[in-house]
Amino acid sequence: MRDISWMTYIMLILASYRLTHLIVFDKITEFIRKPFVKKVKIETEDGVETKEVPTSMFGYLLKCYWCAGVWSAILLGGAYLLFPRVTFVFILIFSIAGGQSIIETFVGVNIKKVDYYSELKKKD
Repeated sequence: MRDISWMTYIMLILASYRLTHLIVFDKITEFIRKPFVKKVKIETEDGVETKEVPTSMFGYLLKCYWCAGVWSAILLGGAYLLFPRVTFVFILIFSIAGGQSIIETFVGVNIKKVDYYSELKKKD
């Protein structure tokens, strides 16, 4: 078995995170998910909501963050072990994007908190 440095391991984690998010949530890959899900209207206390429901096991895989995460880890980890030079380019790009998205989420949440607390302070 190939020795993987801690830096490569962190990059694989970030790349897997970003690839999973791309598959499950991002608008750009909606065309992949669309044939495997159907829209269902659900009545809630707030009114009627539209929810996407998987129509097959493959649809469930594309909508389940945990499931897609396992498969993206298998894909990236296995590809790196088999073809390290080629795969490293994709891992580098996805890991940079994954790290950036984590930072952006953290910053966005904290900006919302600051705005929320500023509004509370104005009310007092």
